[in-house]
Amino acid sequence: MFLDSLPESAALDELDLRLVTVLQGSPRADWREVGAALGVDPSTAARRWARLSEAGNAWFSCYPTGLEGVPLIVAFVEVDCAPGRLYEVAAELAGDPHVFTVEHVTGGRNLVLTCAFGSLAELARYTGMRVGTLPGVAASRTQIATALHTEGSRWRLDRLSGGGRGGPVRVAGRTEPGRSAVRRDDQELVQVLAEDVRQSVADLARRTGLSPTTVRRRLRRLEDSGALVFRCEVARSLSGWPVSVSLWCAAPPGETARITAHVSGMREIRLCASLSGPHNLLLAAWLRSIDDIHAFESRLVASVPELRVADRAVTLWPVKLAGHLLDPTGRRLGSVPLGRWDQSAVAAAEAALLGRLPERHPPG
Repeated sequence: MFLDSLPESAALDELDLRLVTVLQGSPRADWREVGAALGVDPSTAARRWARLSEAGNAWFSCYPTGLEGVPLIVAFVEVDCAPGRLYEVAAELAGDPHVFTVEHVTGGRNLVLTCAFGSLAELARYTGMRVGTLPGVAASRTQIATALHTEGSRWRLDRLSGGGRGGPVRVAGRTEPGRSAVRRDDQELVQVLAEDVRQSVADLARRTGLSPTTVRRRLRRLEDSGALVFRCEVARSLSGWPVSVSLWCAAPPGETARITAHVSGMREIRLCASLSGPHNLLLAAWLRSIDDIHAFESRLVASVPELRVADRAVTLWPVKLAGHLLDPTGRRLGSVPLGRWDQSAVAAAEAALLGRLPERHPPG
C-alpha cells in the first residue's frame, strides 16, 4: 500500500523553506501577503507551493481540538507485532480515522499510535476489541495523555530571519489550542475546510450553503478560540530536522508544571504530554542527526536535573501524521480524514464478552 510510486528524493531550497515557515504561521494568507513576506511575486509563491504540494513535500492539515459536548481523550498506544506482520498491522491501523499518528519505532515496541476518543469506554473497546484482536498484533499497552503542553502545530521551521522584505503575516489560532470546541453547527464547515485549507470564503460558502459573511465570521471565531488547528507540514527528511526521537521521562509531580513549561519552549520539541503511567512525561523532538540524540538528551537533563529519561525510541517510518499517510522519507502519499471511530464493528465482540460475564442478581 505505502510503497507504490514513492517520489524521488529532492532537496528544498531556501525559498521553499521560507515559504513553509510563512504558511505555518498563516495557512490561509492571501498569496499577495505571502509573497510580500518572502519578497517575491505572489505568482511565484503560489507556483512554489503547488510544486511542493504535488510532490508530497509539504501539505496542510486542519482539525478541531474538540467537539461540543464530546470530551476528548488522547491516548498513546504501543503495539508489539508478530514477526513479519508489522507493516500489515501499520497499514490497517493507519486507516482508522481517529488514529492521529502511526509511527514505526525502535526499542521496546514496534508501533506507537496517537489516538483520540470520546470516552474511556470507547478507548477500552478500541484497544481490547480492535487492536487486541487484529491479526499480527502480539501485545499492546496504553497510556492516557492527562495534558498536552505542546504539540506539532506549534512547531516552526523559523527560516524568516533577514529573509523577506515585508513584515510577518498574521498568525492563525492566536489563543492556546484546546481552550474551546467546535460547535455542532460548525462541523460541516470544518469538514469541508479540512479537504483544502486554502479554499476561498466564496467556495466554502457555496459548498456549505452559508453566506460569505457567516463563513468569515465563523472562521475567525474558530481560529481565535483555538477550537480549530491548522498545520503546514514539511517532509521531515527535507526539513533540516530528519531525526525524530521520543523520550519517556519521569518528573516529580510537584515540579511538572515548571518542567513542562521549560521543555515545551525548547527548539527541538514537537510534543510534550503528561501521561497516566509511571513515566509521567512523553517528549518528541526533531533533531539534526542521529549523533544529536545523546547531545540533546544531555542538554535536556542538564537544564532540568529533576527529569529522568527512562526510555527512548527513534522513529524509523512516520507511517501517518495528523491524518496523512507518509512514505518512509516522510513525504505525503494520501490522507485519511480525521473523525470519530465507528464502534459498530466491535458490537458483536462486546455482546459476546458481556454474555460471558456472571449474571448480576439484585440484592435480597
